[in-house]
Amino acid sequence: MGNTYFVGDVHGHLDKLTTLLRNAKLIDEKLHWAGHEATLCFMGDFVDRGPDGIGTIDFVMRLQHEAADAGGQVLAVLGNHDLIMVAVHFFPQAVLAYDGSTFLANWRRNGGKTSDLERLKVSHIDWLMQLPAMLTLGKLLVVHADAWFYTRYGRTIDEVNFVFHQLFEDKDTEGLDRLLEDFAERFTFRDFSRAAEFMQRYGDSRTRQIIHGHTPITKMSGLPSEMISTPYIYAEGLCINMDGGMYLGSPGFVYRPE
Repeated sequence: MGNTYFVGDVHGHLDKLTTLLRNAKLIDEKLHWAGHEATLCFMGDFVDRGPDGIGTIDFVMRLQHEAADAGGQVLAVLGNHDLIMVAVHFFPQAVLAYDGSTFLANWRRNGGKTSDLERLKVSHIDWLMQLPAMLTLGKLLVVHADAWFYTRYGRTIDEVNFVFHQLFEDKDTEGLDRLLEDFAERFTFRDFSRAAEFMQRYGDSRTRQIIHGHTPITKMSGLPSEMISTPYIYAEGLCINMDGGMYLGSPGFVYRPE
C-alpha cells in the first residue's frame, strides 16, 4: 500500500501518539507533519479514558491540514466514544428509552472526561461529525468496530455514512441511543465467514482485509496490554485489530501494511 500508516484508538493519550508518530518519522521534533505524501489513518476513539482527548483532536486536525499542504493525507473513521461526546454536547439530558438514563450519564460511565467536554468547541464537533463511519483505503476496508451492526444502517459505505450523519441532522436521540448501544457488539469477525461476508458487502474488487479498532487486543490475544506493540491479525489473516489498548497501558504502535 505504499506509504500508508494506521494508528489505533488513542483515547486522549496525546503524548503516546506524538512519540509514535515521531518514531515513524511522520512528524518532526516540533510535532509538525513530516510524512510528505504519506497517508495516515486513525481508527477513531480520540477521546475519553485518557488525559487529553481535545488536545488529541486539535493535533490531528492540524496534521490533516499540514499533510494536505504537503501532498499527503490524514484520515479517520468515527469511533463510538467520539460519537457519544458529540451526543452529550447536543442532547446532554435527553432521557434514553432503554434504561431511563441520559447521554451525559452514559458518557461518564464510559470514561468521559469533564475537561474534554469543557474544552469542546464547534470546530471539534464539526470535524468529528464529518468523519465517515467506514471507508476503503487501498486493499483495506476501514471501520471502527469489529461488529456486524453496520449492516443495519445501509447496504453500501455511502448509505451507512449518510445514516450515521443523518441521526444528528434529524435530532434523532432514540436513533443515536440505539446506535451507541449497537457499539457494544464485539468479536463478530472472529467468525471467518461473517468477516468475509462483511468485507464482500462493503469492499470493492481490491479489498482483501478488514482493519478495525474498538476491541483492545488484550481481550483477543490474552497478552497484557503493556506488551502489545503490533497489530493482532486473525480470522485466517482476513482481519487486523489496531486497538493496542493505550488507555490500558500499551505504548501503542503505528502499522504500515505491506
